Amino acid sequence: MAEQKQTFHITGMDCADCARAIERGVAGLDGVVTCSLNYTAATLKVQGDTTRETIVSRVRELGYDIAGDEALAGEAVRMAGGALGFIRFLLARTNTALALAGALLILPGLLFVELGLWRGAPAWLTTVTSLGALAAAGYPVAGNAWRSLRVNHEVNINALMTIAAVGAVLIGATTEAGLVMALFAIGEALEGYTMEHTRNAIHSLMAVAPREATVLQACMDCKTHLGQNGYTGGPCPFCGVEEHRVSVDALRPGDTIITKPGERIAMDGRVTSGVSTVNQAPITGESIPVAKQTGDSVFAGSINGEGVLELTVLRSASDNTVSRIIRMVEEAQEKRAPAQRFVDQFARYYTPAVVAVAALVAVVPPLVFGAPLLNPAPGVQGWLYRALELLVVACPCALVISTPVSIVSAISSAARSGVLIKGGAYLEALSRVKAIAFDKTGTLTEGKPNVVRVRAVDCLTCERPDVACANCDDMLALASAIERRSEHPLARAVVHTAESNGVGDKYPTAVGVKAVAGKGVSGHVNGHSITVGSHAWFDSTVPHDTAQCQEIDGTSAQGQTPLLVSVDQQYRGYITVADTVRDTSRAAVMALKEAGVQTLVMLTGDNLATARHIAGQIGVTDVRAGLLPENKVEAIRALQDQYGAVAMVGDGINDAPALATASVGIAMGAGGTAQAMETADVVLMTDDLSRLPYAIRLSHAALATIKANIALSIAIKLLFLAVVLLGFGTMWLAVLADVGVSLVVTLNGMRLLGYNDIV
Repeated sequence: MAEQKQTFHITGMDCADCARAIERGVAGLDGVVTCSLNYTAATLKVQGDTTRETIVSRVRELGYDIAGDEALAGEAVRMAGGALGFIRFLLARTNTALALAGALLILPGLLFVELGLWRGAPAWLTTVTSLGALAAAGYPVAGNAWRSLRVNHEVNINALMTIAAVGAVLIGATTEAGLVMALFAIGEALEGYTMEHTRNAIHSLMAVAPREATVLQACMDCKTHLGQNGYTGGPCPFCGVEEHRVSVDALRPGDTIITKPGERIAMDGRVTSGVSTVNQAPITGESIPVAKQTGDSVFAGSINGEGVLELTVLRSASDNTVSRIIRMVEEAQEKRAPAQRFVDQFARYYTPAVVAVAALVAVVPPLVFGAPLLNPAPGVQGWLYRALELLVVACPCALVISTPVSIVSAISSAARSGVLIKGGAYLEALSRVKAIAFDKTGTLTEGKPNVVRVRAVDCLTCERPDVACANCDDMLALASAIERRSEHPLARAVVHTAESNGVGDKYPTAVGVKAVAGKGVSGHVNGHSITVGSHAWFDSTVPHDTAQCQEIDGTSAQGQTPLLVSVDQQYRGYITVADTVRDTSRAAVMALKEAGVQTLVMLTGDNLATARHIAGQIGVTDVRAGLLPENKVEAIRALQDQYGAVAMVGDGINDAPALATASVGIAMGAGGTAQAMETADVVLMTDDLSRLPYAIRLSHAALATIKANIALSIAIKLLFLAVVLLGFGTMWLAVLADVGVSLVVTLNGMRLLGYNDIV
């Protein structure tokens, strides 16, 4: 059969060691070219010409299973509910149910023997219950160890615990053997339970978008009107369009849907009718609803406000923003951070090395120093017992889980706050960033021209720019009447401002409009000749005084584009248009400096005067202007030589070379989400730069959490190793410590799910 890529959802995994066993087992099949299992997302990706049935068979041979999306959704439902949820999780699978049974059976041995609450307890009772606990909890553990040894030819964590438990039985420590196995099995199940919660955090986004929508469709083959006026079928000319509730999976791009007040928007779309405010927080993290009108785009999963919106569907359900976010976050979890790759490699060689060291601990002291092999007296430990303790102490569960749970929690938290981080590698790189380069247009600025000033020669309020002027508004209305015939961005800015000021309809649309390339446009309004053009054009055609020239030149020096207006060849005044600074830019720059990024650079193709004026408004002092795309790449490389890790922030399309060159490429996503998602390493889902310092702080928090988890895991291991070798420990306390540390590092990593430090 032809080579193909297949994806499987794995169930039954309780730890990262399970993932490695499956990955290695499937990779050994004939025909498999590449195989990778993402433990945090529970997805197995296989490339090759191996059949699906063969892969499923190997996964089940190793003791795990394959599930579809529906099964995963059901499992997510069962996960809810704290302690009760954990009990339900245990009862849902045979292996975890046996772990629960083992935990119950070991209670007499724990209470009566280890804790000594009833010294008169019959020995046979505690022996039988302890052996029962060992059999119940140990059966899946021993089975997993045997399958890994038989299929993958490797010794895993389960083998360590099995050897320790069997050894304990052989030296008469039956209660400890059962207790060790029960604690280990419950600990593994608890680790699996907490990881499922972390894993399902991003999948909870699936509930954001509704599964049905109200679509407007023509009445088809209308039985009521068949035969009338020659109607024989198809769209009914009498009924028109009708509302129908359909599954979102049935919708296609171009369909028309309506969203009523308070409803969740079902599909990515563009508003074709209606005005409303939309709460986009579930997708972009914005706390304030955004006004939407005809022509604006909306995201699936957003919440409609007070108005009815009619939308044209832009994408299918499988390709909407929510689906893409989920896909990309899952793929992000596969891009492991350097810290995670180190821990994974370490754990691969660590386990067999532990077995060898434990064997030496058991054999060398008795042979070389004549120390006792078995326990010589009650309360005195022989070296065989210490070796068995070492196997338990060395279990690397806490170390292995410390990194991935932190990374997936941080990535999931970022996604819910409107920031897509495409992998642990980029999360870690973001934490090392010492300099950030910004594209100007569309990043630090709005990326579209806006009217900055309207100044008529006979302005009545020159000294009070905050007060409306009738003469300035009249000149703006005349310019708008001309510019309504133009599609130029500057013309649209003038028309929009006139409409916002309530004078857009004061004059009829101009007639006889003529555009002069590079100079301006002219036409007639109510019999008067109106011209709107550049300063250079007016210098040669329409007289205006020197003071006005100097004032206009001053606006040009500030990066504004002046549009001069004349009526019947008489100079009337000027309008300046400019790309305005985003409201969030200055605050974001200050927050980035507070977050530790002191070097902020503007890279732009614009002229130096304009660039410096914009930079001065937002607090950026390093400005590099007049740059072509290749010059921006050279600038990024120069910054990397000077500072090391450098981030580049741009629109994700025309800044692609610089984004690719930077240590971390960051795209502003709201203007072109689909394209930006594919371009950069990090995507800000809303054009709000406040998300950038949040992402930097989150990366610092994630790396600090990972380091703390690793340090705690190693410190506890070393402490218990010393206690064991000195003969003061017990096996069940060792495994309890390992379970406890695994739970602590998991919960510590999961704290990042609630990280929301956006200012």
